[in-house]
Amino acid sequence: MIRAHYAILYLVAVEEAPAEDVLRQVAATKPGRAILLWDIVRGWSDNGADKGTVMGALGRIAKASEQEAAIFVLRDLHPWLKQPNSKDSVPIVRELKNLSRELKRTRKTIVLLSHTLELPVELTEAVTVLDAPLPNAAEIDALISQLVIPDKLHLTPLAREQLVKACQGLSRSRIERVLAKALAAKQMVNETDIDEVLDAKKQAIRQTGILEFFTTERSLKSVGGLENLKQWVQMRQDVFTEEARRYGIPNPKGLLLVGIQGTGKSLSAKTIAHEWRLPLLRLDTGRLFGGIVGESESRMRQMIQIADAIAPCVLWIDELDKAFGNLNSSTDGDSGTSRRVFGTLITWMQEKTSPVFIVATANNVQILPAELLRKGRFDEIFFLNLPNDRERQEIFKIYLQRLRPSRLREFDVEKLAWTARNFSGAEIEQVIIDGMHRAFGKGQVSKRQDFTTDDILESIQETVPLASISQQQIETLQQWAERSGARNASQ
Repeated sequence: MIRAHYAILYLVAVEEAPAEDVLRQVAATKPGRAILLWDIVRGWSDNGADKGTVMGALGRIAKASEQEAAIFVLRDLHPWLKQPNSKDSVPIVRELKNLSRELKRTRKTIVLLSHTLELPVELTEAVTVLDAPLPNAAEIDALISQLVIPDKLHLTPLAREQLVKACQGLSRSRIERVLAKALAAKQMVNETDIDEVLDAKKQAIRQTGILEFFTTERSLKSVGGLENLKQWVQMRQDVFTEEARRYGIPNPKGLLLVGIQGTGKSLSAKTIAHEWRLPLLRLDTGRLFGGIVGESESRMRQMIQIADAIAPCVLWIDELDKAFGNLNSSTDGDSGTSRRVFGTLITWMQEKTSPVFIVATANNVQILPAELLRKGRFDEIFFLNLPNDRERQEIFKIYLQRLRPSRLREFDVEKLAWTARNFSGAEIEQVIIDGMHRAFGKGQVSKRQDFTTDDILESIQETVPLASISQQQIETLQQWAERSGARNASQ
């Protein structure tokens, strides 16, 4: 790009130092270029000039000789680009537009280096955006060799591979800190440090504010019914292995789980990650949309970068309809932010090559944009209906086994399932808990009676299921599933 006379590049990098190292390498390639760095506090790296003045820094670039070959790196210019119509930003944006035309005829390039992308509409045609990725597996392996001498590295080949995988999704500085802590504590790095790395990863992901690192111990056995969905998942449990790659199987894209509230969509997302032994990331769509212009798009890009770096992983997008429902309506209260974020998401879903398996859930699928549901976005769309009689028996057994394993045979599961017609899995769990409260509250402290079938039956009879309250909405959803060809998750 620099040889092709791109005037302004915007480099989005979590860490400055590695990005600047790459720029120095580029500047050193023949024919060589000078590299000059500027920030608001210390000014230019060669003479300290233009401290505290962005226009002064841009002025030096404009006045530089046309014969000069240089890369001008401006650090953290995003605060002035975030609000392009403010009094301080207008001349900066204008001057960048001027320079974008003038530098095309020279061997001078401006690189805007920042951890976040803030680009006003006025500069979209003038600026080319690049993402500096987090380190990949090969780079992490090389970093470990660089930071830890062989005598201090007590790892089997398999443990080293696991450590590298655990480090994926972390910045170089975080990896350095974890390894330095291990060396300081016990003068070596061994298998026990993998857990430390995973803790650092959880903290890094939590700090994004939009992703959450989930650890789940629930297997498919903890899900009652949904046999078709379970069979689909089990058939693909080795799909992310090297053996599958050699066989020629492409990475699966993901699943869309559609259904009535409480039918096990979120639980299924968790169990898929456990079944495939992959890390689970949950995207909080509510936090995705920021109040500042451009912030939401930047957060989506950050989410994609982290998911790609951690892959193979499962990305769980809960309640997709709440974030991207009714995008086709005439009202556009957020100035098109939702559409832009949605566009970034579906483009990534279509074109991603990294092994990120998306499990999206939705209650009201009919308000989702049609382009999200077309073939190629997801491998399959499953409809989770209200559990049938056999599935309700399974769900009662699963919860009662968890709460009273020694007394499971004392409960009349068939009667409970028959009485709880039209109850969802979540509602079945709740009536069991309510039955426990009833039994606990009946006796005195010294004569507590354990809960029985009758206590649960009382709770069922006093509960109005969602199917009765939202009957029309549920029937409409069932009709949609029939028309759309969505697969039934139950047999």
